[in-house]
Amino acid sequence: MSSHGGSKAIIAALAANLGIAVTKFVAYLLTHSSSMLAESVHSLADSGNQALLLVGGKRARREADEEHPFGYGRERYVYAFIVSIVLFSLGGLFALYEAFHKFQDPHPIDSWKWVPVVVLIAAVAMEGYSFRTAIHESNVTRGKQTWVQFVRTAKAPELPVVLLEDFGALIGLVLALCGVGLTLITGDGRWDAAGTACIGVLLVLIAIVLALETKSLLLGESATKADVEAIEAALVGPGVPSVIHIKTLHLGPEELLVAAKIEVDVRSNAAEIADAIDAAEARVRAVVPIAKRIYLEPDLRD
Repeated sequence: MSSHGGSKAIIAALAANLGIAVTKFVAYLLTHSSSMLAESVHSLADSGNQALLLVGGKRARREADEEHPFGYGRERYVYAFIVSIVLFSLGGLFALYEAFHKFQDPHPIDSWKWVPVVVLIAAVAMEGYSFRTAIHESNVTRGKQTWVQFVRTAKAPELPVVLLEDFGALIGLVLALCGVGLTLITGDGRWDAAGTACIGVLLVLIAIVLALETKSLLLGESATKADVEAIEAALVGPGVPSVIHIKTLHLGPEELLVAAKIEVDVRSNAAEIADAIDAAEARVRAVVPIAKRIYLEPDLRD
């Protein structure tokens, strides 16, 4: 996946969340609704997360150096993992704390009663635009995968993160709308607290999913099955009868390390083996361009 699509989705989400955060916080100041406060912090956390993803993408583009000979591509994974921590702590745990506080001291919304409803409906529209952008950019690379498969197998973290955040934000807005609406109808502030608690649980669950997926990327994931099969097929050619074994590792979303032991003819001399290896590397890069680092070990098959 190119970083352009991810950056476009991040910028759209950042613009939407900044506007939503300010609007929600103004509504909270007018109504003292705990759901509005939880949603304000949620949008603020999302804005910070999108800024982190942009910083991670920029830092990952640095050239390899002596200390980091394989480059800085995995820095995008590090910042995506930080996003999950921010979402868990600043978003989820704060909402749960606010819900607990509101349950202890429930109070109805007495002033500017319909302001939260208007704000939440407007937020749904803005968040929906951000979510639509993320879906459009994801469809470019998703192919025939389901959305669950895309989130679980994507090597570039930005789009899955934005997708989950926007999806969670839309559900959170609906929960907040239910909590505020029932509070206005019944005059019972516990509905507002219940909506806040549901938002907190939702954010914690999304943060856990993000943490698990980005942890896997940080540990190092292999290429997709399709890419591994394409690489193995491309390695076979003149001077390379077969592949004995192959290992791949993502150094970053758009950089793949390939290490393979290849069979060579026992009658080949050093020059012929070197030419066969060079040709095999060229074939691999032609079918899988992100295979930028290739290490081939010639051997004889038992």
